Amino acid sequence: MGVLIFTIGFIPIVLAVSMQSLYKESKLSLILGFYMLLITAWQFDIGVLFLGKVLSKETILVLFKFLRGGTTFSIPVVYYIAFSIIKGQPALLAGRKWLDKLSNVLLNKKVLYFLIFWSTVIYFINWTSLGTKGLYMANKNGANTLFLFPEYGPLIWLYILHMGSFLLFLILIFMMTKGMVNQNIKRFLARFSLYSLLLYIFGFLNFSPGTGGISSSIGVIIFSTLIVMEFIKLGANIKANYYEIMERQMKLDYTGNLAGSLIHEVKNANQIIKGFSQMLNASAGMDKKDKAYLNMIEKTSEHLDDLVDNYKTYLKSSSTTFKKENLESIIRESLAFSQVILTEHHIEVELKNCYHSLDAYVNKANLKQVFINLIKNSIEAIPEDRKDKRIAIQIEVDQEMIMIHFKDTGTGIGQEQWESVFNPFLSLKSEGMGLGLPYVKKIVIEHLGNIRIVESSAEGTHFQIEIPQNGILNMD
Repeated sequence: MGVLIFTIGFIPIVLAVSMQSLYKESKLSLILGFYMLLITAWQFDIGVLFLGKVLSKETILVLFKFLRGGTTFSIPVVYYIAFSIIKGQPALLAGRKWLDKLSNVLLNKKVLYFLIFWSTVIYFINWTSLGTKGLYMANKNGANTLFLFPEYGPLIWLYILHMGSFLLFLILIFMMTKGMVNQNIKRFLARFSLYSLLLYIFGFLNFSPGTGGISSSIGVIIFSTLIVMEFIKLGANIKANYYEIMERQMKLDYTGNLAGSLIHEVKNANQIIKGFSQMLNASAGMDKKDKAYLNMIEKTSEHLDDLVDNYKTYLKSSSTTFKKENLESIIRESLAFSQVILTEHHIEVELKNCYHSLDAYVNKANLKQVFINLIKNSIEAIPEDRKDKRIAIQIEVDQEMIMIHFKDTGTGIGQEQWESVFNPFLSLKSEGMGLGLPYVKKIVIEHLGNIRIVESSAEGTHFQIEIPQNGILNMD
């Protein structure tokens, strides 16, 4: 029986090693692997109780107390898994005030440090006679299988309380997943908490000598199999999303390189045109009409040179430094920056965000300029005599993408121009340079996102910006 329990105990650690070899770059696989190692220690803690014919009772007692750390320290490890996933999410639904408050109180580093300290206290109490007095011989429901069973001390209730509170914590984790938007992470954490709950229910049955101390083995087999399946499924989904984004980035890089090469060739050809134009202009025998034509060619060549320089600057005007930022804060800073001109034109702004937190890996300065440009365009598009002068900004999350809806009550854009407005130097305004919306498009694409016009009429225009979410799994 002891050999069987030890064999079952190897299952979690073998699966953990397999997960780590498949996802070496994943932070989650490392933490989850450590959790599986503690489960293995838990099983070995049960297995040594069946080695009475091989080891002395004193040796078994020492091993039992030492391996009890598997269950004791699993609580801070599971807490860290939940803490890392929930706090690392870019978007969490708001509107659950009591749960949000509870989450803020329970999910922080101070609680983590307390759990580590408290688990250490419980572990050392277990080494004294107050936790575990000794071992006595027992058997399973009168069967022939004899095994040693711990005789607990007067403070064993602290250990039971320690493990019992963990069940409540797992239920709380499951409830917190309801506010998560990323469906892949939400599904994994919800099932992780349910499977862990099932595992610890089986573990509590070990306190009864009648179960033979092997009920947890059934829970270990079920938990290990199910959690590895969930992790592999999670990893496959994240990898698929990652490769899709990388494919878009490769296409973007190729297009940028192609445009850069084209600019270089145009500039070289234009230099030849300018050179021969100057030579012709210096030559004799040309009448006023010919010189007028030549002068027009030179001016056109200079204009083309300016356009090429502007486009070259436009292609290079980006910073590739990205870090985790709060999107709502960026939008509010953009609105604050534009407040003077908004007030001057008597335009109201509505910002609607139903998420408790909304973070993404972005370049704050560039993305802030995106919103400023959109606000400026909307202000210029809204007629002075319009009664409803308003800009509405709404944020939502759809699977892996953060969606920012930007609506104004301007004069609108013709449907035939919905794509061309994002092309450089094509402005709908006589005084415009045609670089505002193209710059916006360029910056959003550099964030591996997209911007498009959803709807536009004489009553206003609806822009939609999409920016990918980023979690804490580091699957790249």
